[in-house]
Amino acid sequence: MSAYSTAFQALTSGRALRPGEAAELLADLRRETGEELADAVETQLDGKFRRTATDTDGSFRKKRLHYGASMRVVEAVRALARSSRPTLPHQRNRSTS
Repeated sequence: MSAYSTAFQALTSGRALRPGEAAELLADLRRETGEELADAVETQLDGKFRRTATDTDGSFRKKRLHYGASMRVVEAVRALARSSRPTLPHQRNRSTS
């Protein structure tokens, strides 16, 4: 049973959930949703940054950089979904704005 259907049944059963049960249910839902989102984004990225015959070395280098940045975001989403206490990863640049 998916986390969504479990949450739906728990919310519509008329029985109040204990705080621990509710937290576990929401964590399962967050984990499942995060994994599905990361998998969908990764599927969309597959093939988008491949080298074509018209690419120069510079344009292909930019494609690789963009692909790397995209995959770091996908991995950050996966890490947030898996963690028991989600926190955002550290920003990679020193910008203050």
